[in-house]
Amino acid sequence: MEEKNIVITPIVVGELDTNCYIISDLDNKIAIVIDPGDEGEIILSEINSKGCKLDSIINTHGHMDHIGANRFLKEKTSCKLYIHEFDAEMLTNPDKNLSIYSGRNIVSPEADEFLKEGDYITAGNISMKVIHTPGHSPGSVSLLFGDVIFSGDTLFKKSIGRTDFLNSDYNQIITSIKKKLLIIDGQTVVYPGHGEETTISYEKNNNPFI
Repeated sequence: MEEKNIVITPIVVGELDTNCYIISDLDNKIAIVIDPGDEGEIILSEINSKGCKLDSIINTHGHMDHIGANRFLKEKTSCKLYIHEFDAEMLTNPDKNLSIYSGRNIVSPEADEFLKEGDYITAGNISMKVIHTPGHSPGSVSLLFGDVIFSGDTLFKKSIGRTDFLNSDYNQIITSIKKKLLIIDGQTVVYPGHGEETTISYEKNNNPFI
């Protein structure tokens, strides 16, 4: 996507192939990173290559594969860190963010601010609306930015996020998708936490879960 000199750069990071997204405002030389799950050096190098300064990190939820490079990026920059309050404890608890089971014991810095339904995260010409979409985790959020939405691990192409984790809820994720995501314009491009992009319209017509 390129609009008002804003560029979205997807980077696949970590062992679980997490989609990290860098949104760069080239006019104001500022960037936001969504879900820096790992490989912080590569993420920061991409930001620097565009001549941008990292303004903020947004975690769509608190699982290890979406927060793994938080600490590196926070230590290297003066950026803010955002997550929904319901997932806040996952940042600093390896048991709750599931990293303890991989032997990594990831501990992120605490959030600077908590996200809630209807918030707007703004940096330069970038402004994203927060949509609370619980189910995969209690604090899962999706981020609407113009004609794209970053769905985290809520909605995938022809699939949905896992609900077999502690505090996950199948009925809740289906409700989130149907009542909060599928009501968005059908041409909206969906950038998920894993896998290839899709559209709201395609998922309405092809996703077997909904």
